[in-house]
Amino acid sequence: MQNNQAIGIFDSGIGGTSIWSAIHQLLPYEKTIYLADSLNAPYGQKSKEEIIALSIKNTELLLDFKCKLIVIACNTATTNAIKELRALYDVSFVGIEPAIKPAVTKSKTQIIGILATQGTLNSELFNKTTEKYHDTKIIEQVGHGLVQLIEKGEINSIEMTHLLHSYLDPMIEANIDCLVLGCSHYPYLIPQIRMILPAHIQIIDSGEAVAKQTQNVIKERLGFTTETQSKPIFYTNTNSKVLNEILEGKYEVEYKKF
Repeated sequence: MQNNQAIGIFDSGIGGTSIWSAIHQLLPYEKTIYLADSLNAPYGQKSKEEIIALSIKNTELLLDFKCKLIVIACNTATTNAIKELRALYDVSFVGIEPAIKPAVTKSKTQIIGILATQGTLNSELFNKTTEKYHDTKIIEQVGHGLVQLIEKGEINSIEMTHLLHSYLDPMIEANIDCLVLGCSHYPYLIPQIRMILPAHIQIIDSGEAVAKQTQNVIKERLGFTTETQSKPIFYTNTNSKVLNEILEGKYEVEYKKF
């Protein structure tokens, strides 16, 4: 089975490029189209209805591009909208959720921390997931302001350092030994976070798992591309400067109104 159509990926901004990167590393010949909906970032402070509407808008644009598969590279959009999207569209979706199960499995203290958006932590899907792990203490922390700073390119700012300390220091005191990054923007903060956390605390994100699931869906249902080269396409609906910086200037970024 062969399918040369692109993998479509969307996020509430530039953060989902962490997921795109994992997919591109695993499936380098697959064509990818990435939508950075930075104009509406962050999704985490919006209502469920707003998140669903934005997810529908992004999905329809990717379907206009004839994508064979859509990856929701946003925890908030996945936990609030993937059920509705699957009901509406006859296309395969791969979502991203906080990697709670791997953290619970690896934890020795049975105390884990999760840093995520309000929209993710309040979602029905997230709460159903956490209910499975009664024997583990899960410390939830909303990362207020983190996405906004990342979207502005202020990853290494003093303000970012202060915010991260305010969120992570209480978790350290609570004796967590795993920190789950529950937002696709947050992997870009790993160098900062690593400087704050003691060495024994593991940082866990979902990029590799999403890439593997994307590979499985293509293999089982859709078919891999027969093309030997792929040129990733990136669209943003705001200034492309920060997205270009995240991509280290290696790829073209186009402005598109959506």
